[in-house]
Amino acid sequence: MEKIMKPRGTMDIMAPDVYTWNYIEKTVRDVAARFGFSEVRVPTFEEIGLFRRGVGESTDVVQKEMYTFTDKDGTMYALRPEGTASVARAIIENGKATDTLPLKYFYVINCFRYEKPEAGRSREFVQFGTEMFGAPGSAADFTIISLGSTVIQELGITNVKLHINSIGCPNCRPVYREKLKEYLRENKDKLCDTCIGRMETNPLRVLDCKNEPCKEVAENAPRTIDHLCPECAEHLATLREQLDSAGIEYVIDPHIVRGLDYYTRTVFEFIAEGIGAQSTVCGGGRYDGLMEELGGPKMAGIGFGMGITRLILAMNQCGVTIENPNLPKLYIASMGQTAANRALTIVNDLRKNGIVADCDVMSRSLKAQMKYADKIGAKYVLMLGDNEIETGKATIKEMATSEQTEISLDEIAAFITK
Repeated sequence: MEKIMKPRGTMDIMAPDVYTWNYIEKTVRDVAARFGFSEVRVPTFEEIGLFRRGVGESTDVVQKEMYTFTDKDGTMYALRPEGTASVARAIIENGKATDTLPLKYFYVINCFRYEKPEAGRSREFVQFGTEMFGAPGSAADFTIISLGSTVIQELGITNVKLHINSIGCPNCRPVYREKLKEYLRENKDKLCDTCIGRMETNPLRVLDCKNEPCKEVAENAPRTIDHLCPECAEHLATLREQLDSAGIEYVIDPHIVRGLDYYTRTVFEFIAEGIGAQSTVCGGGRYDGLMEELGGPKMAGIGFGMGITRLILAMNQCGVTIENPNLPKLYIASMGQTAANRALTIVNDLRKNGIVADCDVMSRSLKAQMKYADKIGAKYVLMLGDNEIETGKATIKEMATSEQTEISLDEIAAFITK
């Protein structure tokens, strides 16, 4: 019978890889909690209008990459391609917009985009995201960037640089867009077909194109930071002072524009060296008009998304490896059915007391049990047979040193946790 394979662009995550995934998820949760962020969980699919309005009708995400389906009642839904729009919708729908500001949320969610799978890019991916609403000042930008920087540092990633830019606000961006369109029209013959299509509807995306001819055009394009209104310029200047004061290194990168329509003012990316084309491990920025666009109150917002697979690529590049954190403290090697039954009882009691322990469930020989104990990384092995049950004492062996000690069966937990 033909095997059924996983869908293209998806992943099976199993040991030992899952140890790294768990470590990253624990780290991001710990850091988010230190920064005062609460977890939010949102649906895997939403009405398609949420992303059309929130992410932007002209974006690649909405036009090309969303997984959509029609429900039995005729409603059009989409698997979430990102988390920000869903969190904003959840805040509005659940009446959280009137809570004490700022609102600070984080999430670890699966997202879905129909893209060409490659290293660091898949069609189903896991994203750690943060969202802060209600804080319009640069201190919020600093806090979000600092949170991302802290996660990266605590994961042992050292090959990452912070790139920041400002793409202006509704007051100054229209003037810039017209100058950019004029420049792009003059260089239309050098652009790829995709960018020619973007040129009128979403010209900033041309600056983010990875095709070499388009990158050459972008190099000499007008820069957003040269066309900021006084308020946007002051916002960026203050953020730079705050980053400088905290010792967070960065570079001003006029090509950072991000691909979603809701971004305003600050945009940023943490870019890793040496992990391939998909080198942005964290990207985000400010989206001060999103809440209103989705029918909520006027409320500033800022956040980021951090791809777990790209973090793993960066960790691998830096030589960071995560071992199994739950190796057995004890393996009981039994001889005979009576001992095997007693081993099950002892192991069950140890597990209830928070101790990782194991014993034979395969009716292996004693020699095979010892090999298995070594293979699973047990710290101690206890030999248990009829004689040990009768005397109430057994020999326990420390696998790393081969040191053997006779202990009472009633003192196993105390011995292995000392």
